[in-house]
Amino acid sequence: MTDLTRLPAAPGVGYKPQHFTEIAADPGPVRWIEVHAENYMGDGGRPLAQLRALSERFPVSVHGVGLSIGGEGRLDPDHLARLAHLVDWLNPASFSEHLAWSTHDSHFLNDLLPLPYTAATLSRVCDHIDEVQARLSRRMLLENPSSYLAFAESTWSEPDFLAEIARRTGCGLLLDVNNVFVSATNLGFAPRDYIDAFPLDRVGEIHVGGHDADTDDAGAPLLIDSHGAPTADPVWSLLGHTLGRAGPRPVLVEWDTDVPDWPVLAAEARRAEAALALCEVAA
Repeated sequence: MTDLTRLPAAPGVGYKPQHFTEIAADPGPVRWIEVHAENYMGDGGRPLAQLRALSERFPVSVHGVGLSIGGEGRLDPDHLARLAHLVDWLNPASFSEHLAWSTHDSHFLNDLLPLPYTAATLSRVCDHIDEVQARLSRRMLLENPSSYLAFAESTWSEPDFLAEIARRTGCGLLLDVNNVFVSATNLGFAPRDYIDAFPLDRVGEIHVGGHDADTDDAGAPLLIDSHGAPTADPVWSLLGHTLGRAGPRPVLVEWDTDVPDWPVLAAEARRAEAALALCEVAA
């Protein structure tokens, strides 16, 4: 199988078609792009033509949102076949999915739902990852979730659970620093302690992105992983801590809703570039 990632240890952005002309003309600090797999599973047309043109200039990361790696049933063979077709055609530098589930029987739920961290869940997730990696003939990266609740039956911490998945399957990990900050705020743990416990040697890609602030019914802070705002300052600080521990890695800026004009997204990529530069100076 391939290495964990062939992405450069540099800033990337989630590609949106409205930015095609500008990113092609002047990408600024952006050295790679990410696309959501499910947006490119059709045949032909402008989206695939534009993606092909960009792939000739930039390494591409394909990020899946619909495999339901944690689902109780088998993986959807048709979805997996379409994904394999896309990966064969594009030959991306990286492929990733979420530690979550989004299917029940034949129904698809438009959300990434949490899992209890138990021996049974571990076995199921590992079986699904083995199937994906065998079908794609490459290692995948598995992303840590943003959490709004914890399961009483969990017997593993999340970093240990992800480390064991990586050990059993050989997969890599995608560390979403914004997800860590969101989960830490919602569940009441220290985000730096989570990073310090994370198997950073397995990390092939790091994400940052925006979240929305709210309160729960008891008036406690509640953060929503919206990908619709600039990355918050505490998340940039947590990224700096992460890079200080892990060393330079590919860093993606995610912005999927209320997508801004290209200069705003490019400015976020410059902040990621600055964080990486500080990491290299410290090293």
